[in-house]
Amino acid sequence: MRILQVNKFYYSHGGADKYFLNLTDALKKSGQTVAVFSMTHPKNLASEFKQYFVSQIEFNNASLSDKLKAPGRIIYSLEAKRKFKKLVNDFQPDIIHVHNIYHQISPSILDVAKRKRIPVIMHLHDYKLLCPNYQLFTQGQTCEACRPKKYGQCVRKKCFKESLAKSFLASSEMFIHHSLLKIYKKNITLFIAPSNFMKKKVVGFAWPADKVRVVVNPFSIDEETGKEQGIEKNKISTAEDYLLYFGRLSKEKGIETLIKAAALTKTKVKLAGTGPEELRLKEAAKITGARVDFLGFKNGPELRQIITKAKAVLIPSIWYENMPLSLLEALSLGKIVIAANIGGLPEIIHNGENGFLFEPQNIEDLKTKISLLDTLDEEKKQSIQKRAKESVAHLTPENNLKEILNIYQEILKNKK
Repeated sequence: MRILQVNKFYYSHGGADKYFLNLTDALKKSGQTVAVFSMTHPKNLASEFKQYFVSQIEFNNASLSDKLKAPGRIIYSLEAKRKFKKLVNDFQPDIIHVHNIYHQISPSILDVAKRKRIPVIMHLHDYKLLCPNYQLFTQGQTCEACRPKKYGQCVRKKCFKESLAKSFLASSEMFIHHSLLKIYKKNITLFIAPSNFMKKKVVGFAWPADKVRVVVNPFSIDEETGKEQGIEKNKISTAEDYLLYFGRLSKEKGIETLIKAAALTKTKVKLAGTGPEELRLKEAAKITGARVDFLGFKNGPELRQIITKAKAVLIPSIWYENMPLSLLEALSLGKIVIAANIGGLPEIIHNGENGFLFEPQNIEDLKTKISLLDTLDEEKKQSIQKRAKESVAHLTPENNLKEILNIYQEILKNKK
């Protein structure tokens, strides 16, 4: 097959980009012919297709030039459409798989695919298809005020980066794309959702259920890397006396609930990550008297060592968490996970079996679950850890590739 993979970043900027890069590499190794379309950026990986990439634009700390170009790029980029058409004509793909194209690329490229009668799959890595600010979360709580297509609510709540101007642009983008042009509805053959919860939400926003397929994100630790780190495939590591949260320090992650619960249980907490809430969380730790170590950004072998030594990993989210890599990574390392009962998290965590669930933002419930850790005998603890590893054992890159290729083949078969 000739497959065209599309994503706005061609470097590891976040979880969606990592998935796009890993899938692109896996497809090549499986014998497929793969091209990529992305945005020019100094951090990009080397690519033989870089001459087709759309020009760089910055939305954070934007120059005056970028600010002037932003509306056109976000709504309908003629540059992206022109360069994408050139790549499609030269490469002649059988199928196109788009990931995150919002803002830096825009959906203008979808019209090219439609005219060429090339099927398009879109991977839903966030809630942007439904929500102007990507999150279905604003002002400290989950939000579905824009359903059905009431995008003006975004302006009223200033829910895009707390800016009236940016919220107006984001709501205009949604109105033009979904209500006026219907560009996604007309041009996407199939959507892929990483969790049943996301599919449920997409269908709940009036997208047809038969156009949404669930494929859970893969996760695995390279065996050689694992050996170097002392992580043996079937061995459960000895835990130290601390709870761990790793990831972005932002409001929707519910970390303040964790800090307050940890203060009540006198349990030490380590936070590995950075983000806009860091100063406020440090103040919360000081006020509550919680024992919190702020480790800063950690990744790779160093982060995995911190995970393996943790007593438990906490995911205290207060938004519709989809299928976070932090959850899959912790479980793959045989860690007990205490997670909020929200979004896609309960699809993997089954309370008392392979981890524990608590009611989001409920400090007392989380306190109870943390205290429960000390009452578990060694046999029960080992049983939960074993089931934790088993619960994600099937989520391998190999199985994910197989599912994706099956979807491609099914779509191409139906096209004939």
